[in-house]
Amino acid sequence: MPHSADKRPTHPGDRLKELRLTRGLTQEGLAERAQLSPGVVKKLERGGTARLETYHALARTLGVRTSALFEPGGPHATTRGDDDNIDLMPLRQALAPPVTLGGRLTDAIAEPDLDRLRSTAAEVGTAYHRDDYGYVADFLPSLVHAAHAAADHFDHGPEHTEALRIRSDVLQMAGRYLTQVRAYDLAHIALRDAIEDAARIKDMGGVAAAVYQQGWLLMRQGRLDEAEQVSIATADAVEPRISRATRQALGAWGKLLVHGSAAAARNNRPREARDILRLGRTAGAALGGAQAVAVSSWGRFDWRTVAFQGIENQLVAEKPDRVLRLSERMPQPADAKGRQFMRRHLLDVAQAHVMLRQTDAATDILGSLMDETPQWLRHQRMAADTFHEVLRRSKRRSLTSKQRELAAFFGTR
Repeated sequence: MPHSADKRPTHPGDRLKELRLTRGLTQEGLAERAQLSPGVVKKLERGGTARLETYHALARTLGVRTSALFEPGGPHATTRGDDDNIDLMPLRQALAPPVTLGGRLTDAIAEPDLDRLRSTAAEVGTAYHRDDYGYVADFLPSLVHAAHAAADHFDHGPEHTEALRIRSDVLQMAGRYLTQVRAYDLAHIALRDAIEDAARIKDMGGVAAAVYQQGWLLMRQGRLDEAEQVSIATADAVEPRISRATRQALGAWGKLLVHGSAAAARNNRPREARDILRLGRTAGAALGGAQAVAVSSWGRFDWRTVAFQGIENQLVAEKPDRVLRLSERMPQPADAKGRQFMRRHLLDVAQAHVMLRQTDAATDILGSLMDETPQWLRHQRMAADTFHEVLRRSKRRSLTSKQRELAAFFGTR
C-alpha cells in the first residue's frame, strides 16, 4: 500500500503549532510562558514571521533548539520586486558573472599591478570601518573585477599566491558589505569563494577570517546550527600555540569562538555558549591589554570582545538586569574609536533598558549612536526594532525632540 504524502511541517509556524500541541499548551498559555502577546503566537501559526529573538523565546519555552522551529519549505510565498537586483547589479555582475564552456567572460587587460591592487583593497576596507558604505558600494565592483583579473593573469609562482590572497581579502569585504545590506545569497557566493582562495594557498588566517564572516551571515539567516559548527570546526583547525601565537592568530581564533558562542546562545544552548566563550577568554587573556586588528576582515579583538559577547548572551537569555550590571563594569571608552568598538554592545544595553521599561535611557543610547554613526545605525535592524519598542512601551503622551529625530531616521510613523 503506498504511503501517504509526507505531512511534516514545512513552515516555522506549523512546527511551532506541532510542538505547542505536543506539550498540551494553548496559544495563550505558550505566549504567557514566553512573555509574548497571544497575537504573536497566532500570527506565526497562521504563517507570519517574526524576529529571530522571538523564535528564540518560544524555543526556550518549548525546550528545543531555536533551529528546530525551521524546516525546509518551498519558495517564498510573497512576490518581491527587482529593486535590490538593480541596485546591486554592478556587484552582482562582478561576483556572479555568466559562465561559458571556457569559464567566466573576461576582458583582456594589461598586466595587473598587485601593489596598487593591495593598496586599493586596504582603502576600501578602511572606508567600510568608517561606515562610508557609499564609497564601498562604488568601488567594490571594480575592485572585485580587478582581483579576478589578477588571479587569472598570474597562474603560477609567488605572484599567483599573492593575487589569490588579495582576491580572498576583497571577496571577504564584499561578503561583509552584502551581509550588512542583507543581500545574503550574494554574500554567500563571495564568502565561499574567499574561503576557497585562502585554502588553496594554505592561508589559515585568511580561512579563519572568511569563515568568521560566513558565521555572521549564517546567523543573520537563522542558520544557527551551521553557524556554530563552522565557527567551532575552524577554530579547532586554527587554534594557535598560546606561547608562540601572534596577535593576528589569537584574534582570528578568538573571533571564531565568539561567533560560535553567539550562535549557541541564540540556538537555546546556553551551556555550550558558556563553554565556547571560556575558550575565547583564553585568547583575550593571552593578548593582555593589547588588541588584535584585521581591518579588512574580522575587525578588532581583545578581552572586551569576549566580555561583550558574554553580556549579549545574557540579553539573549532575557536577563536584562544582568546585562546592565555587567555593562556597568566595563570601562568607558576614552575616544570615538573606542566607542565605535563597543557600539554593538550599546544596542544590547538599549534593548535591556527597553525590556525593563526604561525607555528614556534607551532613547539616549539610540540618539547618541544616531549622532555618531548614522550610516552604521541605519543598517541595524535591532536598532529600529528597539526604537519601535521604545515607542510602544513609553508612557509619554508625546514624543521628545530626540524621539522625533529617531522616528524620522528610522522611518517610523
